[in-house]
Amino acid sequence: MTERRAATAATLLGVDLAEGHRVAAELTRLAAAFPRPVRLGLHAAGGGLDVAARLLAGRSLARLDPPARDDVCTTLAAAPGGRALLEALKVPLLLAAAATGGPGVAAPAGDGVPEPDLTCVAAADWPHRSRADAVVVGSGAGGAMAARELARAGLSVVVLEEGRRFTAAEFRRRSAADRFVDLYRDGGATVAFGAPPVFLPLGRGVGGTTLVNAGTCYRTPDRVLRRWRDVHGLPVADPATFTPLLDDVERTLRVAPQPVDVLGRNGELALAGAAALGWRAAPLRRNAPGCAGSCQCVVGCPRNAKNGVHLNALPQACAAGAVVVTGARVDRVVTARGRAVGVRFGRRLIAAPLVVLAAGAIETPRLLARSGLARHPGVGRGLAVHPAVSVAGRFAEPVVASRGVLQSVGVEELHDDGVLIEATAGPPGLVSFVPPGIGRELHAELAGADRLATFGAMIADRPGGRVGARFVRYRLARTDADRLRLAIVAIGRLLFAAGAQEVLTGLAHHPYARDVAELRDAVATADPRLLHLAAFHPSGSVAMGADAQRAPVDPDGRLRGVHGVWVADASALPSCPEVNPQVSIMAVALAVARAAATESCRAG
Repeated sequence: MTERRAATAATLLGVDLAEGHRVAAELTRLAAAFPRPVRLGLHAAGGGLDVAARLLAGRSLARLDPPARDDVCTTLAAAPGGRALLEALKVPLLLAAAATGGPGVAAPAGDGVPEPDLTCVAAADWPHRSRADAVVVGSGAGGAMAARELARAGLSVVVLEEGRRFTAAEFRRRSAADRFVDLYRDGGATVAFGAPPVFLPLGRGVGGTTLVNAGTCYRTPDRVLRRWRDVHGLPVADPATFTPLLDDVERTLRVAPQPVDVLGRNGELALAGAAALGWRAAPLRRNAPGCAGSCQCVVGCPRNAKNGVHLNALPQACAAGAVVVTGARVDRVVTARGRAVGVRFGRRLIAAPLVVLAAGAIETPRLLARSGLARHPGVGRGLAVHPAVSVAGRFAEPVVASRGVLQSVGVEELHDDGVLIEATAGPPGLVSFVPPGIGRELHAELAGADRLATFGAMIADRPGGRVGARFVRYRLARTDADRLRLAIVAIGRLLFAAGAQEVLTGLAHHPYARDVAELRDAVATADPRLLHLAAFHPSGSVAMGADAQRAPVDPDGRLRGVHGVWVADASALPSCPEVNPQVSIMAVALAVARAAATESCRAG
C-alpha cells in the first residue's frame, strides 16, 4: 500500500519515488481531516490508477520507469472518466507537496497586531447546565455582530463556536498547507456535488470564515438591495435603512482602499490590463490597514493585519459581557410548545429564550434539520454559491504572484453582467490555479510558476443548490454556464492586454491559448461539466423574505413556525449578493440582532 501511494504521488507530480514517499506520507497525515467519503475516494482513485498500469503496461505503477508512468496517465486521460480520476488525485497531492516545503513564512515588518482580549472557555470546561438571555451559534461575520449587539443591549450572551481559537504566532510557525487543513471544515475538502462538482471551503474557528477570507470588503450593490426590497420584501434593504448599517460595519472592520505599495505584481498586471482595455478597475477596499503583502490571508494572517471579526466585533461583544465557548458543536436547538428554550451541545444544555443561528449557509440548515425545525420546504434549498473560475497568464518576466496582497484588484467592467473579476493569488507554496498536465508536464509547470499571474472571476448565480444532512448538491444553470464562459474569455483578454505570452485556460481539452481568438474557440467548445469551479460565498439556504410560502425566515430575521429562533448569517440572504459578502452579512446580522434585542427587551 505504501509503495502504491508513493508511486501514485511520483507519477502525478513528476517526481522521483523518494519524493513520492514524502508527499504520500504527508497526504496521509493531512487526509485524516478529510471526511470519510473523500478519503475513500482518494483510495479508490489511487487503486484505479494502479489497475490501469497493470492493464496497460503489465506491471504495477511502482515498477514502471517515469516515461512508462507518463504513458499510462496519457492513455488513461483519453479514456472516459480517466481525466476526472487523475484530476481528483492531483489537487490533494499538490496540497501535500506544499506541506513538505517547511514551516510557515515569517511575518514581514514585525509581528503586527497583538491578540485581543477574548473571554473564551473550552467546551469541556463549561458547566453541564447553565442559563443565558441569548445563545448565538457561530462566531463568524454574522454571529460576532449579533453577539455584540445583543450584549450591548444588556443581554447575557453565550457564543458557541465549533472550532478553536487560533493566533498569529501559530500561523507564523506552521506551513500554509498544514494551516489550511486545520482552519477549514473537513480539512478544506468540502464539495458541492454536481456536474461539475464545486470545491466549497468553509472556515472553522473563532472568527469563522472572516479568519480565512481574503479581506475584500464590498458594500452590497444597489441593484441587489433593490431586489431584496422590491422582490423579496425586505424593508431593511431600503438604502435609507441599510446604508447606516454598512457604515457601522465598515467602521468596525476599518475598511479602506488597499494601498498600492504592497499590492504586488499580480495586482499591478490586473491594473495594467484593465487600463489597456479601458476597463473599470481599482485596488480593492479591504479590512487590512496593516497589510504587509504576505499573501497568506486564506490560511490566517501571520501579523493579524486583516481585521477579521475575532479582532473587533467579538472582543467588543466580550467587553460587553459575552462569552465564547470553543469546541462546541451544537447538536440541536431545544424547543417546547413552539418556543426556543435553549441549545444542547454534547452533554451540556444552555437554557435560553433567544437563539440566534449564525453557523453559515451550510451548517445552519443542518442544525435546523437536527432540531426538527426544518419543516418549512425552503430550509436547505435555494443555495447560491457565487461560483468562481481561475485563469493564469504566462509572462516573460517573473511575476511571483505570492509576493503582495492575496486579493488585490477588482475589475468591474462586466459586473453589471454578473461577472466580477479579482486579481487573486495563492499563499506561498499553494496554488490558486490548478496547473495543467500530469507527471513531468505538471512538474515543469510548477517549476515555471513564478512567471504566472492568476486572476479569478465570480458569477452571480441562480440558487441551484440544496443542503442535505451529509452532502451538498449544486446544479449549475445553463445561463450561469454561459456567464462562466464569458468570465474565462474576459480574464484572458485582461491577461493578454497586460502582456501575457499565453493563457492557461483551466480547460482540460484546450489548456493553452496563444491569443484571444484561440481562447474564444476553446471556451466555445468547453463542456461546463468539466470546469474547475470553486465557491467561497454560499448563501440563501434559509432565506429571508415576506412571502411565507417561499421564505423560511421573515423580513426581520425570525424563523417562521417557532418563537425565539432567529437567523443572522449568509443563509438568510435572499439571493446571491454578487460581491464578496462579508460586509453584507454583517449588516444584515446587525439589523437582525437589533430586532431580536428589541423584542427580547419588550418580552422581559
